[in-house]
Amino acid sequence: MGTGPANAQPANAKPALDTRSGPTPAAAAAEEAAARARRIPGDHIAVVVNSEVVTAGEIAGRAERLRDEARRSGQPAPDLLSAREAAREQLIEERVLVTYARDSGARVDEPELDRVVANVAVQNRLTMPQLIERLKADGIDVKRFRENMRDQMLQERVRDREVVSRIRVTDGEIDTYLEERQAAARTNAPLNIAQILVPVPSDASAAEREARKQKATLALTRVRSGENFTAVSKELSDDANRDRGGEIGLRAANRLPDLFVKAVANLAPGQVSPELVVSEAGYHVLKLIERQASADANVVTETRARHILLRPSDRLPPEQVARRLAEAKRAIEVGRAKFEDLAKEYSEDGTAANGGDLGWAPPGNFVPEFEAAMDALPLNGISEPVQSRFGIHLIQVLERRETKIDPQKLRDQARGVLRERKFETAYKEWVKDLRDKAFVELRDTEAND
Repeated sequence: MGTGPANAQPANAKPALDTRSGPTPAAAAAEEAAARARRIPGDHIAVVVNSEVVTAGEIAGRAERLRDEARRSGQPAPDLLSAREAAREQLIEERVLVTYARDSGARVDEPELDRVVANVAVQNRLTMPQLIERLKADGIDVKRFRENMRDQMLQERVRDREVVSRIRVTDGEIDTYLEERQAAARTNAPLNIAQILVPVPSDASAAEREARKQKATLALTRVRSGENFTAVSKELSDDANRDRGGEIGLRAANRLPDLFVKAVANLAPGQVSPELVVSEAGYHVLKLIERQASADANVVTETRARHILLRPSDRLPPEQVARRLAEAKRAIEVGRAKFEDLAKEYSEDGTAANGGDLGWAPPGNFVPEFEAAMDALPLNGISEPVQSRFGIHLIQVLERRETKIDPQKLRDQARGVLRERKFETAYKEWVKDLRDKAFVELRDTEAND
């Protein structure tokens, strides 16, 4: 589940075991599988979870990884005991999901698993025999490596299937969402307002304030009596735009002071506010010059973009991934490389074969952090490295277009946005329910000390 780019599988740019595996749900499984499959002398069972086990070595390895991740992100590393407790809970949760997946009939067949493992070899520029030798040299049992990758795929598969089925989005919620969207469109309708400003210094005396108020009141009386607003503005206003009638120019309402927007809310173009508007700057006489039609909430800006997606790993921390993408951006901008060629070679997303092209997408199709960065780009602009839940992206905007959406399609899109908002909560509730029902036996482990 998710609204990442094409439900993207993030890519490693050459970690110890690069894990690009195409469109399968196990794209990021290889390194975790390798960690679980590594032989640790003297290892022993620490936890029994349903029909699965968690070893002390797995807990120690995961705990160290959690501490490393905290250090790399600039956060204080948890103490060893806290890290082990967190690692143990993560591993228990994973085993609960795997046993549930198997019990519910989820399967990953051998040909599918073979394809994923073969993609791991290709990603690392190895033949299958070379991959096997590499695993053995790293102390990784090949059979366990395959089974652990299968487990990762099962977790993803059952999570998406079960959690999505638990999420309910009502027609009322969709109606509210669409109403809020339409209200936002109305709120941001562009306005052109003219003003006569009589400023009041912050240290003005009471007498001076009263004198300036009288001057502003005179201006208001004159323009409401029919005098030319531009002429009065030139005579009495201290606004920088007084020579052109005090016009501020056409701006989206959310780029204007709230006081101004409220003061002209019920005015027709050409009308003057009935009262002075008082702000920290002083006294304002406002005239509505133009109000553009509200944006049609059924018309959206669709964007066609492409991206390169890399995933940090234990061997390739986020700062190194970001540096590699920044180098790729520079190479593209100076003509030493083409975006689509780098995407084909390095991106782990299912669109890699198409040069990272994500196709046409309406608002709300991508995770917020990706979409915000994309929306800020000009045509053909390339972003700085952008972090999302899927990994780190380099984004380029290729085209934009205005599209009127069929009302039913608009409701379907709204349903998707609301479902995505509910996904994380639904997932946590589902996992807690499974965890509460699972058989968990804690044995000898340092995490219990």
